[in-house]
Amino acid sequence: MAKETSPVNSVPVIQPAGAACETCPAHHAANLLRLGVNVSDCDFVVALAGNPNTGKSTVFNALTGLRQHTGNWPGKTVTRAEGAYSYGQKRYKIVDLPGTYSLLSTTLDEEVARDFILFGQPDVTVVVVDATRLERNLNLVLQVLEITDRAVLSLNLMDEARRHQLQVDDRRLARDLGIPVVPMSARRGEGIADLLRAVHEVATGATVCNPHRLQSEPAGLKRAVAQLVTQINAVYPGLPNARWVAMRLLDGDQRIIDAMQRGELGDLTLRQNLEPAPQAALDPA
Repeated sequence: MAKETSPVNSVPVIQPAGAACETCPAHHAANLLRLGVNVSDCDFVVALAGNPNTGKSTVFNALTGLRQHTGNWPGKTVTRAEGAYSYGQKRYKIVDLPGTYSLLSTTLDEEVARDFILFGQPDVTVVVVDATRLERNLNLVLQVLEITDRAVLSLNLMDEARRHQLQVDDRRLARDLGIPVVPMSARRGEGIADLLRAVHEVATGATVCNPHRLQSEPAGLKRAVAQLVTQINAVYPGLPNARWVAMRLLDGDQRIIDAMQRGELGDLTLRQNLEPAPQAALDPA
């Protein structure tokens, strides 16, 4: 089990944004239960995402130790791993999502990962990336940031980056992405304490992220997205990721179409509106 320790290095760039919100977890308990995850025994829920072969399972094992178990997602053949740890007098449940290269729901693994982040609304989504293949991994990172604004980047395999004489400016990366970035080498135990602290600060509201979202669509697509976002907001005021939903609807994503028709997005709006507004947010300038 991971225990609270004094971090060696502070999380770069992202600074606390006012009073912490210790009593308002963001996760959607009812949807998580439908997804097969019981959160009655924890304070916060963490999703662990990443491409295959980024060391994601090593990060999961480092955080949870022996406090983990595996099973299948309801109605799926995809394996689910869950674990638990304590930090800052809070109990965390961490769910290891299938390793995927995107969240476009073109495979069963992608569908499972996407649905958990969108409908489960974990308090924090940790995206594990390979520091030696950062450009390839950032595709998934940017897709995650379209869905949630509660994220931490685990910049893993830094030992391999050093061995290949690669330098990664984690402070600049944090500014550009608008989320905490934690350099680490999980298999050596390096950076685990920093990751624990970064997750805790985002979960409790001590750090408020302001994630970068791409705005480079062609003019025609941009107009269509804007019109659809206006309509979505009229039906579901305050939906935290209306732009991403609009993009998926325009792409004919059947799962999102079904969610609109069944009112599942309304459930997300209700949960979002129950949370107190953050006191301040940091621009990723």
